[in-house]
Amino acid sequence: MIGKVNSIETMGLVDGPGVRFVVFMQGCPLRCKFCHNPETWKLNAKADTYTPEELIKKILNYKPYFKHNGGVTFSGGEPLMQKDFLLECLKLCKKNNIHTCLDTAGSIIDCEEILKYTDLVLLDIKGTNKINYKEMTNGNFENSIKFIKLCEQLNKKLWLRVVIVLGINDTKEYVKELISFVKPIKNVEKIEFLPYHTLGVHKYEDLNITYKLKNVPSMDKDKCKNLENMLKEGLKS
Repeated sequence: MIGKVNSIETMGLVDGPGVRFVVFMQGCPLRCKFCHNPETWKLNAKADTYTPEELIKKILNYKPYFKHNGGVTFSGGEPLMQKDFLLECLKLCKKNNIHTCLDTAGSIIDCEEILKYTDLVLLDIKGTNKINYKEMTNGNFENSIKFIKLCEQLNKKLWLRVVIVLGINDTKEYVKELISFVKPIKNVEKIEFLPYHTLGVHKYEDLNITYKLKNVPSMDKDKCKNLENMLKEGLKS
């Protein structure tokens, strides 16, 4: 069994608790307007290949750095695009007592077995209804809802993350929609707003892909934090 890996970060600090070994896997079914990793979209693109055994061997080399409060995060792209490979890697991680985290948009379902070997789910919230989800991702909103329900059924811990983009979802009205959307979701341990940035724009030029947020500036971090605080206050009431 072979998996395609776009890149690896051995000392990740923003992809789950503690120090993380982060595997950015190849392939993604969504086309998010704010995506800063378009090179991960195509599953058949050039990428490093590993067997699950080869990858776990590499991971174990770094276990001394993350074993106390960190672990391994599978990200992308969308790691659920390579279900069989991901499942075997997760099993090997658990066999070696490694904390596992899945960074996903929840756009691919039928992943119950994978979630059984996942300690924490980092779930990207792309929209609150069919219309704004489709506009942002060109994807299926219902799949994300089914994924959330499955996480609830399996009692999975969730960290929710929302990218905030100037002129699209940086409003109090959108935050109110998010409050209504998030409140019913069980097992949410943390929620954070991520300010949109333009660091990946040059990749679109290199790949000859039209960038849909051209001329949209980076999100003001202070305004983003204020909106996040508004969300957290709303979830308390």
